[in-house]
Amino acid sequence: MTTSQQDQSTAAPPQPWSKPAWATLLCALTCGTLLIHGYHPLAEDGGLYVAGIQYTLDPSLFPHYTEFVREHLRFSLFAPVISAAVHLTHLSLLWVLFLLDILSIWLTLFSARQILRRVLPSAPSAAPFAGVALLAAWWTMPIAGTSLLLMDPYLTARSFSTPLSLLAIAYALDDAYARAGLCIALAALLHPLMAAYALAFLIVLHLSRVTRSLKARILSWLTLTFAALVLAALLQSLAPPESSAFRAAAITRYYWFLSQWQWYERLGLLGPLVILAGILYLRRGKLSENAITLCHTCLVLATIATLIAILFAHESSTIHLVARLQVLRVYMLLYAIMTILLGATFYQTGKRPYLAAAAILAMAAIMFYVQRQSFLLSPQVEFPWHPDSNPNPWVQAFVWARHNTPSDALFALDAKYVNTDGEDAQTFRATALRSALPDYSKDGGEASITPALAPLWQQAADAQKDLSQLTDATRDARLRPFGVTWMVLHANAQTAHLCPYANRTVKVCRLTP
Repeated sequence: MTTSQQDQSTAAPPQPWSKPAWATLLCALTCGTLLIHGYHPLAEDGGLYVAGIQYTLDPSLFPHYTEFVREHLRFSLFAPVISAAVHLTHLSLLWVLFLLDILSIWLTLFSARQILRRVLPSAPSAAPFAGVALLAAWWTMPIAGTSLLLMDPYLTARSFSTPLSLLAIAYALDDAYARAGLCIALAALLHPLMAAYALAFLIVLHLSRVTRSLKARILSWLTLTFAALVLAALLQSLAPPESSAFRAAAITRYYWFLSQWQWYERLGLLGPLVILAGILYLRRGKLSENAITLCHTCLVLATIATLIAILFAHESSTIHLVARLQVLRVYMLLYAIMTILLGATFYQTGKRPYLAAAAILAMAAIMFYVQRQSFLLSPQVEFPWHPDSNPNPWVQAFVWARHNTPSDALFALDAKYVNTDGEDAQTFRATALRSALPDYSKDGGEASITPALAPLWQQAADAQKDLSQLTDATRDARLRPFGVTWMVLHANAQTAHLCPYANRTVKVCRLTP
């Protein structure tokens, strides 16, 4: 043996990174995640949550169709907590949202690192860092066809229920079930449905840990699968009848039904399972018991959720209770775990570590490009110190409406305005602070889970269908029965009504008597 070989064989293993080093890296990743994936506080579901917070802060807002603003407040403490933060800090709501979004990014990355510490106890620190870095790179990756992202570029209840769920998994790997239970309880206060699926994850994880032999594990998994299918069947059979309006709202949520997914969306269910199975195979004999258990838990839970969706979530059914539970949302946790394990494994198995870094940076660049295309006319990061500076023409029209129309005004927009090219899914209510008729897309989501809202939603969405393409006579006949006083129309819409604001894309018009 040569001297160099002796030196290599007796070399000390690499020392783990210190806590200050990890803290610095997590802060850097947090800033990178924000810049790569952007921040759009009033877009998509972020706007729905913000409208609820605005109403909690000032109940005089949104005097018309208020139920579509406050309905989701019944199930979550998210809005009251954010409102309390505004009162305590004396900061504006936009500042509080921005700071909490940064905190949620850091907490998610921290929770991912806690899991990797437990599944890679002897790996060099660079391996778990690669896993966390890949999570940051894939932050806004779509979750199969569930209409969810791994994490959102805005603040919602999921922004905290997800890291709390991941932290609960980390504690469960230590058998610290009291801490895990506390994390699940906190998550349930913010997002009960996602917390329920995190609890299901912990149940499968516990069964996998307490049964040592593979035969006993398989038996416990089969028993749990059977119990879950029986429970789903009971829920479906005991559910009350649905009205035609409620069924119409349910059917608009295509992502509830596997049969309506595109082929590539269905591959999104299979992909994580193939990767996890590949990790089990390629790293056999080298994985810790915690890593094996975690992979098994993901595979079992994905199988149960997919079976339930296949058997009970059908658009042709007269009852859609199981479909409304959206059991495939459990894939959000599966994607997160798959991502961090994939990143760490890629680093460990590669002969040239710098290739892992290059690959993660390339993926981050791709995600940056995708996010820019998704929010093409909005800034990449909508900072709170310039709240009305978004150059998006739709946002500019909404801002004008906030400053120049009465607080009790009721607006009508095209039913699918948030899906219009260039609109960037920016929401009207949260931006304009004005009431609006329920729209097809976002308010349809509320109607699909709340039977009492379905008739109102169906009538209003039908009245606003193709609004800018109608004549004044047809448009007025549709909108006047609802008490509409203002409209947001496309710039090329033909109307004799006074339109005191217009830009190259849209105009704001008054529905005169």
